Amino acid sequence: MFKNKTAIITGAGQGIGYGIALALVKEGCNVVVSDINQATCDKAAQDFSGMGVRALGIKCDVSNKAEVDNLVAKTIENFGQLDILVNNAGIYPFKPFGQMIEADWDRVMDVNLKSIFLCSQASINAMKAGSKIINISSIAAFVGFEGLTHYCASKGGVSSFTRALALELAPKKININAVAPGAVDTPGATGSSSEEVKKQTVAAIPLGRMGLAEDIANAVVFLASEKADYIVGQTIIVDGGWTLR
Repeated sequence: MFKNKTAIITGAGQGIGYGIALALVKEGCNVVVSDINQATCDKAAQDFSGMGVRALGIKCDVSNKAEVDNLVAKTIENFGQLDILVNNAGIYPFKPFGQMIEADWDRVMDVNLKSIFLCSQASINAMKAGSKIINISSIAAFVGFEGLTHYCASKGGVSSFTRALALELAPKKININAVAPGAVDTPGATGSSSEEVKKQTVAAIPLGRMGLAEDIANAVVFLASEKADYIVGQTIIVDGGWTLR
């Protein structure tokens, strides 16, 4: 599906980002794996290089403009093109609102929201008509979670940003959409959760199971494909029905 195309996936060293990169690779896409740790990037890129595509790992703090500009420049230097950008990198440090300090708020906004501004702006000048940007939002853009006011605000911003930028990019035939995951079973999200907490989470999901990285990846692959050419500025919720209650 994506033969001879190149994608950047941020936060792709593990978890959902890794799953997204893997799904794109399985469809023949060359990938640039970006994460905060170079060793993690290299390991993932090595995994994917053995699957018949070209893969490159580039360390990048997505909240830093110089590093983001370098990420895109290195992608063009090595692959000659950029067709798909998946803005996946994000953090979700729990902190009661009353105990939250300005630095807590700023860090979440920088990684979760400012990064999407920086990565998208750096990428669009390198993109041709038919290119796709997919932002990873969250059901936290639609429902509240205690201890995550900064995270909820940032993800609400992601969905709003997606709608607004879609209007500017549509005339250039560059599509931007978002995917909003619910509870996903990844080491970062559930690795430290007790079995009781996991049971309570599953009980809130109509489908009766946690999401998997591949569930999110499947939605991203669809939005990155030609089959989604007429979908513009939307956020697709992938949560097993959680937000329907």
